Amino acid sequence: MNGGVEILTDTATLALYTTDASNYRHVPLGVVLPETVDDVIAAVAAARERGAPVVARGGGTSVAGNSCGPGIVVDTSRHVHGVRWLDPAARLARVAPGTVLDDLQALAAPHGLRFGPDPSTHSRCTLGGMIGNNACGSHSVAWGRTVDVVRELDVLLYDGTRLTVGPTTPSEVDERAARPGSEGRVFTELRALVRDNLALLRKELSTWPRRVSGYGLEHLLPENGFDVAKALVGSEGTCVTVLEATVALAELPRHRVLAVLGFASDIAAADAVPEILPWSPLTVEGVDAQLVALLEPGRADGLPPGGAWLFVELAGESPAEAAARARELAASLDSVVTGSVVLDDPAAQRRLWRIREEGAGLATRLADGSEAWPGWEDAAVPPERLGSYLRGFKELMARYGRQSVVYGHYGEGCLHLRLDFDLLSPPGITDFRGFVEEAADLVAAHGGSLSGEHGDGQARSELLSRMYSPEMMALFGRFKAIFDPDGRMNPGILVDPRPVDADLRVRRAPLALEDVTVLGYPEDQGRFGQAMRRCVGVGKCRNTSGGGVMCPSYRATREEQHSTRGRAHLLAEMVNGEVIKDGWRSEEVAEALDLCLSCKGCLSDCPVDVDMATYKAEFLHQHYRGRVRPASHYSMGWLPLWLRGAALAPRVANFFSRRRWAAAALKRAGGIAAERALPEFATVPFTKARKDLRRWASGPRPVVLWPDSFNNYLTPAVLDAATEVLTAAGYDVVLPDRGVCCGLTWVSTGQLDTAKRVLRRTLEVLRPYLEAGYEVAGLEPSCTALFRGDLAALLPGDATAELLASRTRTFAELLADAPKPLEASLDVETVTQVHCHQHAVLGFAADEAAMAAAGVRNTTLDAGCCGLAGNFGFERGHYDVSKAVAEDRMLPALRAAPDSTVVLSDGFSCRTQIEQESGRRAVHLAELLRRGLHR
Repeated sequence: MNGGVEILTDTATLALYTTDASNYRHVPLGVVLPETVDDVIAAVAAARERGAPVVARGGGTSVAGNSCGPGIVVDTSRHVHGVRWLDPAARLARVAPGTVLDDLQALAAPHGLRFGPDPSTHSRCTLGGMIGNNACGSHSVAWGRTVDVVRELDVLLYDGTRLTVGPTTPSEVDERAARPGSEGRVFTELRALVRDNLALLRKELSTWPRRVSGYGLEHLLPENGFDVAKALVGSEGTCVTVLEATVALAELPRHRVLAVLGFASDIAAADAVPEILPWSPLTVEGVDAQLVALLEPGRADGLPPGGAWLFVELAGESPAEAAARARELAASLDSVVTGSVVLDDPAAQRRLWRIREEGAGLATRLADGSEAWPGWEDAAVPPERLGSYLRGFKELMARYGRQSVVYGHYGEGCLHLRLDFDLLSPPGITDFRGFVEEAADLVAAHGGSLSGEHGDGQARSELLSRMYSPEMMALFGRFKAIFDPDGRMNPGILVDPRPVDADLRVRRAPLALEDVTVLGYPEDQGRFGQAMRRCVGVGKCRNTSGGGVMCPSYRATREEQHSTRGRAHLLAEMVNGEVIKDGWRSEEVAEALDLCLSCKGCLSDCPVDVDMATYKAEFLHQHYRGRVRPASHYSMGWLPLWLRGAALAPRVANFFSRRRWAAAALKRAGGIAAERALPEFATVPFTKARKDLRRWASGPRPVVLWPDSFNNYLTPAVLDAATEVLTAAGYDVVLPDRGVCCGLTWVSTGQLDTAKRVLRRTLEVLRPYLEAGYEVAGLEPSCTALFRGDLAALLPGDATAELLASRTRTFAELLADAPKPLEASLDVETVTQVHCHQHAVLGFAADEAAMAAAGVRNTTLDAGCCGLAGNFGFERGHYDVSKAVAEDRMLPALRAAPDSTVVLSDGFSCRTQIEQESGRRAVHLAELLRRGLHR
């Protein structure tokens, strides 16, 4: 502790902060999570007492390596956030450094205002980080860079001096230079720096908007108002720590439309940019066909024909005016475009915009599955030279045998490129260095900037001498020394830089670790270590303001270790072996994974398809190999067996589960949360009640109804309803002739050897049906998703497993392809909580279509995970987080729904959580549609 500030030095925290979204890795000396601005000041004081460097950090999404370093990391994102005030009349706001951009936008929007710069990471990047990098985003062509909107900064020097800086008149400069202490010294030396170098500053530091590399010393020129705040924007934490900032807001345009223009190639798109800029667009964003090829099927629907596309946003006083301008723009380019669409519907615009926003994640894997890395992802050139630069860059890639997707801010000449560098071998790293050196020379030859918005960081600082003269480089060093004479602020960045090819975070996993893995990792060439490199730190899992599922535990706790990224970093450090030294036995990794709900939200919502549920299953398997497991692994991991046993005497089982003393004893013994109510066992399991279905089908469309353990033993009415509805739709419904199980509960508790044995027995039972052409109907989304997804990793190369995966259908998918239309009619309103695994693996479109066909007026909640998540919410120690996840979005939405509204959810866990936490009974789609058969 120091002045009430705790410097965290535990293994898990150090491992979490070793890297950001860049190629670089530094083990910090410690980490501080300040709660107030005074705590930030105390943290810097604590570092000063130790002579330790200070590394400021916001959302940790830096692609250049400027938010990780070998010092004391001060992370303001956890607590030091919030809009201090917002003045709509003056169009100004005062923000704390840890404020997430989307939070500021949400407060500004009701006033018709917005913060201009908007990086694709807007849902988790912080204003402090944007100031540090001089962030821009897609609308900077209209509303400028961060430097253009900063009006005043409250900053802290390493020596503890606090300054308020902004534009300064000559008399104010003289007055502040005369003050005692560091403030007087800073202004005296800044005044001298400008006075002695006017010609050099005016000649070499152009006013071209995307010159982000280096320091913004041009803002100190007299004609620019000697603006110290703007000079510090983009200094990447190397001079001061930002405590607060006053920023200007832009007026929202009245109406916007999106014109999507197709081109034959990315070079053709780049060549067209100068013709588009005179139209005063709000954005000119580009993507190429390689990025679009990485999208999930259907995601690119709506794009016009082409090999590359420009997304051009235009404004108007009315929708008609904006649309007319967009059509006129498209017509003016008729000779070069391959097609165009004009979208005025915000939802349609948003759907296509997501293609561009997710580029940073999508581009980490190329179409052939090879890994792609930053390192030259942010250079910018004047827009009129973009086509020439891109031609030269492609020639450079061809010479080095490299490939990349191409996307970025075409309207500002800024391209984001991730290349398939080999960062695992010494020759590959040498090749990487040679490439970026030549790329830097190419950018300089086109009058560009090595960084267009991400900052220089370790990725580019060493290369600045290829862009600037020795005299300017000396001025940069002099500028830093004015604020940080001891060189303790984010050392190795911009001045006295660390080599571009040093401190790389990518390492090959030890064979001793990979050789014991149980799962197949088919998307990662069968390598656990390669799977651990999927997470590149983009941080979408830290989103707390938008929709989707990922990441429920982070939304509940706001702790980095409980985000998908945090867990991925810990697993990567476990593979690395430097900070986390005990491999699979690591308690730090086990603790972080303990609150992972295995919801698979990351599998669908993470742009790089991290599958933390799978990694958790592997880790738990290895962690407890040959050891006694938690009680819940025996009670809920082996739940199908306990349910089968209870089915022998269900009334006796229910008698004891309803007695408080017996239920309490069962919960204690089974590691079950005391707050949970035990489920009621069905009097007769469905498979026993409907033995007549254990037969070979006689109809033309046979389907095996999957009797999952949850519905079979606990809610057999769901299976009964599904049988009636599928039969009414023309299917011949049968049950397997012997007991079967998907093994889900063993998978989720990491008992993978048992899960594989269970699955192999199940495949033996199902093989005759599958070979005879039967489809399999899944009612429980988690079981159905296992067959369609996890099965390939559990039993790679098994032909019957592949056949089962291809033949498994959801209940709604079968109705969509039924032999005859379902004659169900309902006059009812519903709200639906979609099971996480359905969201991630199966999709929900068929369900919505089935409801619409039956006359159901449905609202699908964008409420994330229900919080129960199978065994998670029942396990001792998880109830509070389980409840918090439910309260995040789902429970408030259900409370807002009228009592007459039917609550729908196919997942047994979801229905259980809804009933136990809201008191409302949710029904399965099959139960709902059966009602429609009897109207």
